[in-house]
Amino acid sequence: MTIPDITIAIDGYSSTGKSSFAKLLAQKFSFQYLDSGAYYRGVTLYAQEQGLIDAQNVISPALEDALSDGNLQIVTTGDKIRSMKVSSQVSPISTLPYVRTFVDRRLHQAAASGRVVMDGRDIGTTVFPDAELKIFMVASPEVRARRRYDELAAKGETPDMKEVMDNLLERDYIDSHRETSPLAQAADAFVLDNSEMTLAEELVWVEGLIRGKFGILE
Repeated sequence: MTIPDITIAIDGYSSTGKSSFAKLLAQKFSFQYLDSGAYYRGVTLYAQEQGLIDAQNVISPALEDALSDGNLQIVTTGDKIRSMKVSSQVSPISTLPYVRTFVDRRLHQAAASGRVVMDGRDIGTTVFPDAELKIFMVASPEVRARRRYDELAAKGETPDMKEVMDNLLERDYIDSHRETSPLAQAADAFVLDNSEMTLAEELVWVEGLIRGKFGILE
């Protein structure tokens, strides 16, 4: 199936498999994949390594100065940004307006060539409100916590399930209640509940959605 040159915005709660789903779509339809969450994690890792955020989530004003540097390099790939340490502080970092401005600017630069699939928490509402296709992903907290636990365990960490669940629920609350670009379903987004779906089933679902929305018959 050949689809037009559109922007696909995928939003949703943490550990709903947004990144895996977006990567699959990008590979299937030859789109550019952008993971907005990786940028926020990269900023969080930078803040931790530079001593700009403490254990009480107090963030130094120096972080804003650092992000004003147009040449600042942050890590957006690898296991370090996926650690529990980064997960525990990414939400307070991502609530800061200047951090969101920094990330949005980087995302728009990366997406300038078009034909993009991007996942995050405010892609369809704030970053790309005019995206031609918007998907909002959900799954039960229990399923999401188990996925996150298994992901960490597979990397050799020794996660505690209660800590994983508490972190997940805390991130849900912070992401949904922040003043700047809170996590919310766009009015024109299609909801995908993948609590009991495989990636293959998700692909079938989205292919049907794309065919119907864009009138693709082949």
